[in-house]
Amino acid sequence: MKIIKNFLYNAAYQIFLLMVPLLTTPYLARVLGPNGVGINSYTNSIMQYFVLFGCLGTNLYANRKIAFVRDNEDELSKTFWEIFILRILMLSMSFVIFLFFVFSSNSQYEAYYVAQSITLVATMFDVSWFFMGIENFSVTVVRNFIVKIITLICIFAFVKSSSDLFLYILIISLSLLFGNLTMIPNLNKYVKKIDVKSINIKNHLLPSLLLFIPEVATQIYLVLNKTMLGIIISVQASGFYDQSDKIIKIVLAIVTATGTVMLPHVANAFINGDRSKTKEYLYDCFSIVTMISVPLFMGIASVSSKLVPLFFSSKFISVAPLLRIESIVILLIAWSNAIGVQYLLPTNQTKKYTTSVILGSIANLLLNVPFIIFFNTLGAIFATVLSELVVTIYQLYSIKKQISFKSLFKGIYKYMLSGIVMFVVTSFLNDLWPLTWGYLFMEIFVGAFVYILLTIILKANVYGIINKMKKDY
Repeated sequence: MKIIKNFLYNAAYQIFLLMVPLLTTPYLARVLGPNGVGINSYTNSIMQYFVLFGCLGTNLYANRKIAFVRDNEDELSKTFWEIFILRILMLSMSFVIFLFFVFSSNSQYEAYYVAQSITLVATMFDVSWFFMGIENFSVTVVRNFIVKIITLICIFAFVKSSSDLFLYILIISLSLLFGNLTMIPNLNKYVKKIDVKSINIKNHLLPSLLLFIPEVATQIYLVLNKTMLGIIISVQASGFYDQSDKIIKIVLAIVTATGTVMLPHVANAFINGDRSKTKEYLYDCFSIVTMISVPLFMGIASVSSKLVPLFFSSKFISVAPLLRIESIVILLIAWSNAIGVQYLLPTNQTKKYTTSVILGSIANLLLNVPFIIFFNTLGAIFATVLSELVVTIYQLYSIKKQISFKSLFKGIYKYMLSGIVMFVVTSFLNDLWPLTWGYLFMEIFVGAFVYILLTIILKANVYGIINKMKKDY
């Protein structure tokens, strides 16, 4: 039941995260406008490179490492302090370099970069990786919930016009810092003081670097598109891409919630030698993420022409075709998350995971410039989809000798068939009904009803998996 409890914690929080942008994104799109949204997207994409280099791959490594040693109190404390100090040192260096970059570049966006830099400081005090490793998700969920509420209030209270862009970025950065600081006191229950002489951060440097490579590669096709659009086309183009990407990432947060929960669970089973259990987890999670991602990707594709003008305003109508195409990555990332994050990483197959994301980033690099030049913002979307396809195909290839594809894809056609029928019905209603929020919600409700009904009629195996998880997990 622990895995169910943790998933519900994460799912509840991800649903809350989904609700927050439903309030803030339309408001900010209208208040800040395409240019303000674009400046935030562009400057944030630059700052994220420095966060990435500062973390040095510890985000994934730390989660897994804590899961390995969580049953040994002394080793748990020692591991925490070593990783925490390593992160502080690397992020401090990254922060100094970022400030040098900002003040030496004479950029017109200097003030916005300064506001973004607080995120680097906030990342230094992020210990969520520890609580995920020990599978205590309530700490991070409750903290994030409270911080998001405060952030929401501040945005509506202080961000009133396009001239408040600096203030908006400051609110986001400071809320992240405050949220991370509030988690520190909870460490007292699990981490004890140790002799400084026993700390050896070198033990974690190489393993973190091995995971740093896939994180860099992943960041290339997550952030590089926004940066290149800002350079080649305009900050507005970067903003349009960011708005489409924002909706997709919000939805993906629900799908990938299982990855956050399953990684330490699978890692613990693997370290205890239970190989059959790790494969069973993969089959079950693959079925669950497919069941969730299929209606989400087909649903968004079918209502994008109505969702975009209602959600962002008519100024962002160019986002609709971008969203329709990018929705495909919901399914692709769901699959690569199940294989890569929930199986390859917990079972110490880091090289295969690294290779997959490197291949994806290479594909993105090769496609981005020509696609953006010829197809503008739509080209960046094409590059993103193809990059994710490369990642997923390679990961499937890399595990072909370890698992049974028959077991992995068992019953998947039932979700696909249900999704296609739902897409047809929802698309028909989308064209038939007027452009109002009421009709959009009705389309979503009808689509969800059709999908769930068909999966029940077809006897999709996800319902049996959920019953098994209640008993065995």
